[in-house]
Amino acid sequence: MIRYRKATLADIPEMQAMVAEQVKEGVILPRSDDEVATNIRSYILAEAEGMIVGYGALHIHSPRLAEIRSLIVSPTWRCRGVGAGIVREALREAEELGVEEVLVLTYVSDFFRQLGFHEIAKESIPEQKIWTDCIKCIHFPNCNESSLVYTVNPRRG
Repeated sequence: MIRYRKATLADIPEMQAMVAEQVKEGVILPRSDDEVATNIRSYILAEAEGMIVGYGALHIHSPRLAEIRSLIVSPTWRCRGVGAGIVREALREAEELGVEEVLVLTYVSDFFRQLGFHEIAKESIPEQKIWTDCIKCIHFPNCNESSLVYTVNPRRG
């Protein structure tokens, strides 16, 4: 059984170990332990059999826009709904917060399309995203990721 929960500071070493290979390959941006700690409240973990099997973060850019980033699932747990579960948890949280749209930059756009995201032009991505995150990428400025967005129906009142 897979359980979803918010990350704690004690989870950081296991989270960093899980993502190390994808960071090396340039699939996921590197984040220091301090950066992960600063943003620990944004991380959603998937646990099974007493270990972390995946995680992702819902990063808030503005009252209108959030981003799902650093989504990773352990290779032995892929194709079991773990990633989709993390995304659904992030979208639920975005809705509770009143966010209007959730952005994702990804190499697996079909996965996100199946979850209700639709492709947008990279030119529409907020500049703060480019200059705070994308510039750290080994592929910058020749990015071949797709940009997609999910429109949330925020709860009002």
